[in-house]
Amino acid sequence: MSTTTAPPLRIVPGVAFRRRSWRVVERNALAYRRMWFIFLSGLAEPILFLLSIGIGVGKLVGDIHVGAQVVDYRTFVAPALLASSAMNGSLLDTTFNFYAKMKWAHTYDAILATPLAPPDVASGEMRWALLRGGVYSGAFLFTMFLFGDTLSPWSILALPAAVLIGFGFAGVGLGATTFMRSWVDFDYVNMAIIPLFLFSGTFFPISQYPAGLQAIVRCTPLYQGVVLERSLVLGDLHWTMVLNAAYLFAMGYVGLRVAARRIGLLLQP
Repeated sequence: MSTTTAPPLRIVPGVAFRRRSWRVVERNALAYRRMWFIFLSGLAEPILFLLSIGIGVGKLVGDIHVGAQVVDYRTFVAPALLASSAMNGSLLDTTFNFYAKMKWAHTYDAILATPLAPPDVASGEMRWALLRGGVYSGAFLFTMFLFGDTLSPWSILALPAAVLIGFGFAGVGLGATTFMRSWVDFDYVNMAIIPLFLFSGTFFPISQYPAGLQAIVRCTPLYQGVVLERSLVLGDLHWTMVLNAAYLFAMGYVGLRVAARRIGLLLQP
């Protein structure tokens, strides 16, 4: 009696994974059906910052010199808040929420019992973070338009730039979270986010810093996003924007690869 052995399943990297990862997005969307107000609450924070700091503090600060342009303080701050919103939105889903699903809810244990693989999980969570961050960034960019803070036709590219910023930080968030041992480790996340938010040229030009500190800030990730957004919104385009975009893309790509590998090591026997 002869037996037939089925050939091993062959998965083409980057093809099946991209298609299947949408199942993770679908699962997250269904989970938020009854919690839509939590999803929408992320729209409020950057708009409140724009109203309180951009308008309130702007009355005290006055105009800011940006290259050859002189703009009011609200117009200076708004693109940076857009970049910060993209950072915060992507990190929320790829750190705290990702960790809760991996360590406490054991969501991924159930997902990996299906035909989905660890790269599908990492890619799906990345897609979900970018989808959520894109909604927040789009709403904020529309608010900027209503306030008259989009001075250049290039502002339309500020939304794809925000998605790129989200991609960079989402990759880092996913990769770093796979090394987290407990909730206490998330203090390191806050310790990184707050200085980035405050000192990446968000609220004042980095020319106010000493030369050595300026060099350090220019190497930080959020600064790359702030430069991209501010250049597009103000129409101050320059070739170094390609370097800013490449920096963010490399962050996201490396983080995504690390997360996919680590999920497999942690959750698969």
